[in-house]
Parts: sequence; structure tokens; C-alpha cells
Amino acid sequence: MSSLIVFIVIGFILLLILASAIKILNEYERGVIFRLGRLIGTKGPGLILLIPFFDKMQKVSLRVITMDIPPQDIITKDNVTVEVNAVAYFRVMDAAKAVVEIQDYIYGTSQVAQTILRSVLGEYEFDDLLAEREAINERLQKIIDKQTDPWGVKVSMVEIKDVNLPDEMRRAIARQAEAERERRAKVIHADGEFQASKKLSEAAAILDKHPSAIQLRFLGTLTEIAVEKNSTIIFPVPIDLLKAWMNKQTDGKTSKK
Repeated sequence: MSSLIVFIVIGFILLLILASAIKILNEYERGVIFRLGRLIGTKGPGLILLIPFFDKMQKVSLRVITMDIPPQDIITKDNVTVEVNAVAYFRVMDAAKAVVEIQDYIYGTSQVAQTILRSVLGEYEFDDLLAEREAINERLQKIIDKQTDPWGVKVSMVEIKDVNLPDEMRRAIARQAEAERERRAKVIHADGEFQASKKLSEAAAILDKHPSAIQLRFLGTLTEIAVEKNSTIIFPVPIDLLKAWMNKQTDGKTSKK
């Protein structure tokens, strides 16, 4: 009976040793193997065999990691205080470096991204920060990727998400935008007045050459006013309209004499 218990215990221990020696890694995982504390290489994916008590494995994911960069208070080149947050996309390209060269590559990448975000955006004026966002994103990606390259981490993209302004700055920008709209409206109105005066000047020149046209315009205006039935219209009769009748009367009197 005692020998059976011994065999069971020995079998259980062997199963534990065998379970600790066999590891299975997914397609997106790699195992960094240490033997007696020394790095011997990277294995995976699939079935991995380790030497119990001698080998130690640390798994590393090779999938793209999406990391939110916390909001950073930034003073732009023209002394405007803004709050900017961004998002970074990166992945491990060399699993051994990601384990050996840095204690926590995710935390390290986050800290580098925050520091570089503050330093780079501080070199731009506020208007450029809004207008040149694509170029700024590309520059951030290159600088952060250069810093994380020794860790075996590849930063593929950095995008600025939001640029938040203090309330007083928002009101100032709103006033500036309103003043700009008023300026444009006044310019458009003045341009319209100039064009209208130019057309009126041309029309006056034409009417001055053709007096009968003035009479036709006068009658046309009366027609437009007469549309309102409740209106009483009092208007002077131009002498030019009566010249023909007066000339006829004068000619008649002369013939009788």
C-alpha cells in the first residue's frame, strides 16, 4: 500500500514536471527563453519544450497595441496654453530586446510619447498646430519610433486626437472669427455698392443721350407704383410730355391768323 502511494506521488510529480516543460504559443506570441539566467533565444509559435528547473520563458505579444497618450498641458510658441491628447499604434518587432533592454516596454513607450508630445508641439504656434496636424503627426511618429527602436518596438502611427482650449481663449477666438466675418461682410457690401454706382452711372449716361428713355422709365415706374390699389399717387407731369400738344396748339393759332 505504501509503495502504491509512493508511485502515485512520483507520477504526479512527473506530470507536473512534464506540464512545466511543455508550452504552447499562439501565432501572435513569441517566447523569450532564459537558461540559468542567460538569454538563449526566441521560440514560437506552436509547441515549445523547456528544460524543467533550468529554462524560464517569458511570452511577448507581437500584435499592434493601441495606446492612448494622456492629455498634456502644452504652451505653444505664441504662448497659448492648450491641452492635447493623442493615440499611438506600435508593436514589438524583436521580442528579445523588448524583454532584455527595458523592464516594461509599454510603460516606457507611453512615457516617451508624452515627453516628445510636449516638446514637439511646444515648437509650433497655435494656428500651425491646427493647420499642420498631418505633418506634426508624421514628425511625432518618426521621433518616438527612433527612441523606441533600441527596445525592439516599432511605432507605426501617432495621431493627435483633440486640442482643447481654455474658456477665455475660446471666447477670444470666437470674437476674432466674428470680427473677421463682419469685415468680409463690409467688404462685400462696399464692393456691391461700388458696382451698383458704376452701373447707375452708365445708365445715367445712356438716359442723358436719349431723353425719351427717361419718359419711358418714368411711366414704367408709375406702372409699378399703381399695382397697389389703395395708393393715391400725385406726380408732376414733365413738360416734355406736353411739348407736342403745345406745339400743335401754337401752330393752329398761327394758321387761323
